[in-house]
Amino acid sequence: MTGWQAAAVASLARVLERFGIIDAERFRPTMNLAWPRIITGFAITSKQTADLAMVGLAVGTAGTAGLAFALAYWGTVTMLGLGLAGGTVSLVSQNYGGDDAERASVVVTQSVFLTVAFAVPIMLVFLTFADSFIGLLGADPTSLGHGSTYLVFVAPAVVFEMLNLIASRTYTAVGDTFTEMVVRAGGAFLNIVLSGILIFGFGLGVAGAAIGTSVSTGIVTVILAWGMIGRSYGGLGMKPSPVPISRSSLSLEPAVIRQLVEISLPEIGRRLAQGVVVFPLLWIAASFGPVIVTAIEVGRRVRDLSNSVNWGLSLASSSLVGQHLGAGEEDEAGAYGAGIIRLSVVVYSALAIVVIVFSEPIASVFVSDPNEVAQAGVFVAIGAISAVGMGIDGTAAGALLGAGDTRLPFLASLIGRYVFALPAAALGLVTPLGVAALYLALLLETYVPGGINYWLFRRGRWKVVSRRYRPSSGD
Repeated sequence: MTGWQAAAVASLARVLERFGIIDAERFRPTMNLAWPRIITGFAITSKQTADLAMVGLAVGTAGTAGLAFALAYWGTVTMLGLGLAGGTVSLVSQNYGGDDAERASVVVTQSVFLTVAFAVPIMLVFLTFADSFIGLLGADPTSLGHGSTYLVFVAPAVVFEMLNLIASRTYTAVGDTFTEMVVRAGGAFLNIVLSGILIFGFGLGVAGAAIGTSVSTGIVTVILAWGMIGRSYGGLGMKPSPVPISRSSLSLEPAVIRQLVEISLPEIGRRLAQGVVVFPLLWIAASFGPVIVTAIEVGRRVRDLSNSVNWGLSLASSSLVGQHLGAGEEDEAGAYGAGIIRLSVVVYSALAIVVIVFSEPIASVFVSDPNEVAQAGVFVAIGAISAVGMGIDGTAAGALLGAGDTRLPFLASLIGRYVFALPAAALGLVTPLGVAALYLALLLETYVPGGINYWLFRRGRWKVVSRRYRPSSGD
């Protein structure tokens, strides 16, 4: 960080402290961890957003609707990977913070074993049942063809992406978010370039977008694997993992796997609850036609771009809370969690205002017809408002995850999405609310679990839960 950058961060830290948002001494390590992850998140989410825009330009509404259906399945893969990686970041951060790097290395190796066991069957299912999966969502024949094509060509990337998430979370858990930023952001840029060449240069349409994703994701896996086995990247500023996979850690460790499964299963459930809810939402949107399917997907993609902030702040929350708990500093862990939650509210509120003001120009990047732009613009604005709730949900759940407390956040996600959001969306099919019911569903989808997870954090039970997973626990 240059002199002027350090001065700018210090000034911002003092302002935030003055307004009671986060202590200046806690803001610095938070941002040191968060900013590379924010850039990483923006780069990764932008590749699918760019694919949607390029397919819309090259193929039209049928292509974007088909891509929306297929991305719902790809999103489920990502959520499953994030859930598995939740156990990794929790156990690695606590063991690394407790000066037990050897046990942390064992955790990483067992995480890789579990991930491969999950990923390979999913890849085979995508290759075999792509048409059936897209057809379940009520796609019209043209959109079904585009969606199933994408799902088949992106299937090999399932294994790569889930392994990349384990590697990324490992680096975050040990406090190094720069290395993963360089690799993952570089891979996202490569993805956009390859997709653009294949879509426009070779006329491959949706298939080009999927092939670009598979190739670039595989390259990222190879580069991250180099550091994960402890190899140096030379003078690039990137570092090998301090908890590398080694020959001594390659044997199966049932006790560690049990802890990973115990922590990860509720986190998998929470993440899948976030991802799976999009299927009935898209089915409901499909009843209003491909224009609404495209509009809600545009709104979700723009919201995902805003949620790049959560990539940094939620992982900083998990890592810093976990490390301080591992060191036995429960009060400091709580202070970090509370400060990061408040910081997320401020940042997401500012982003929401900007996106709302420019909602229709943003929508026009994806669709060109004036009526479609107006409809997509409303979804973009609603998505921006709902992102504030997503910020609260992500940072509060991140603090709980750092402690290994994942069961109640899972229930919070279920309640918000399936007790509140989905029934609200269904009202559009049986009442005059129509498409407006989808607006309400997008808001409830994030604010209800966000409110519950914030209450769970304030309650403080997570500190007790964490004591079961610290190095001193003797497990």
